[in-house]
Amino acid sequence: MIPFRLTFQPGVSISEQVVYAAKKALVAGQLRPGDPFPSVRALSKALKINPNTAHKVHQHLLAEGVLEMRPGIGAVVSKPPAGTRAERGQLLEGELEQIVVEAKKLGLRLDDVQSALAAHWARLNGGQR
Repeated sequence: MIPFRLTFQPGVSISEQVVYAAKKALVAGQLRPGDPFPSVRALSKALKINPNTAHKVHQHLLAEGVLEMRPGIGAVVSKPPAGTRAERGQLLEGELEQIVVEAKKLGLRLDDVQSALAAHWARLNGGQR
């Protein structure tokens, strides 16, 4: 069983969508450190995606440190990265830049983006900011 849901969106690669869904499940508490992650075969079968795409998802999540491989067990969810808050915050630099570029392209102000971010944060955090 896959511990997250996926709604396929046109224009975004399937592997990117699955990676995002897995990360979202992690922050929402559906996946916890130490939990087993579906094998490439199980992921491919459950989501009805090409095994090569499922392998790409695994590789991406392993490279980002979201998953780790354990002998005899397979892929499991990693513990959150160590380091200071500033160091962990730098991990989002690329994503934040994309958000800022898109927001400016749409003519949004900083407070609009902050409000949207706060709303999403609260939704994923069970209503708490």
